[in-house]
Amino acid sequence: MTGITRYVARQLLIGTALVSVVLVFIVWLTQSLRFLQFVMNKGLPVMTWLKLTVFMLPGFFTLILPFAFLVVVLFVYNKLSMDKELVVVQAAGMSRLGLALPAIGTAGALTVCALIMSSFVVPAAVRAFKEMQWTIQTDVSQILLREGAFNNLGSGLTVYVRKRAPNGELIDLMVNDERLPSQPITLLAARGMVNDGENGPRVMLYSGSRQERQDAGELSVLYFDSYALDIAQAGRPQGSRTADNRERGTADLLGQTQDANTDAAAIARMRAEAHQRLTSPLTILGYAMLAVVWLLSGTHDRRGQAGRISLAILTVVALQAAGLSAMNAVAKSAVLAPLMYMVAILPVVICGYLLSRGAGAGVGQRPVSVRS
Repeated sequence: MTGITRYVARQLLIGTALVSVVLVFIVWLTQSLRFLQFVMNKGLPVMTWLKLTVFMLPGFFTLILPFAFLVVVLFVYNKLSMDKELVVVQAAGMSRLGLALPAIGTAGALTVCALIMSSFVVPAAVRAFKEMQWTIQTDVSQILLREGAFNNLGSGLTVYVRKRAPNGELIDLMVNDERLPSQPITLLAARGMVNDGENGPRVMLYSGSRQERQDAGELSVLYFDSYALDIAQAGRPQGSRTADNRERGTADLLGQTQDANTDAAAIARMRAEAHQRLTSPLTILGYAMLAVVWLLSGTHDRRGQAGRISLAILTVVALQAAGLSAMNAVAKSAVLAPLMYMVAILPVVICGYLLSRGAGAGVGQRPVSVRS
């Protein structure tokens, strides 16, 4: 590796790290605010919200990395051109392929990292996110019954808890149960505890009373030492959670076969998700090579390279649209999977060919023309 190669590669790595961190933080902040109210309504601490949203970061990173590296490549190579560093290096005999090697090598390393993340890290993070979200929605004992507030557990069931003891015991409860509109009841208890019953979660009330209005308008009061209030039908999801394709392993998605619970359309969507994980990292290399081909082609222009940068961005936009179209096609028919690999690999092949044609085009072989 020559000094100029290390110099350019260092700028690319530092720039990519900075741009990626900034973009990921912005996207994370905008997306995580959606879950802040969700967590606050459950009475959970901010740390729970932070843990929940941290699981979103790997997915954001793999999504943003190709575009962040593209921006950095365009910026670095344009800056080198404007500072006439590229002209000097070419005058020393370095070919276009040699100038492109820092971007290609850095893109190759980032592609490997992105492939590992999209295939293993992101599915694990999504799975942890979904499991934590499911726990927040279903764990009534730890989340739903907030102290000092009226907790609406579903249609017609409201529970007030004055205080929650460190051991999880509930102090001074009032329950208004109107799930049967014809027989509304009110329960008062000195203590309570939420646990799992045979039919789901329930609230055990101790040392309290049960008040019910009779048909004649009289109030019936029943005092009890213990009373079990079933809240399994309080509008909360029950049963097992269905795994999303994004949290399944890549090998699982590719090896899934059609059965009674999985039709051909579901298999196609699984294949599309798996192939997307394998092809999306290749866009880092493809976009970088497109950028250097556009910026290193032609002659040096002192007025800048805004036209070439615009063409590079338009080419990337067209490739991104083609990639999304190919993924949608695969989601409908899994046999079209080669289209996704074609869209991802073809730019690498074409740009590699164009760069190799100029591999020996240093100034020693051909004069460098500079346009004023």
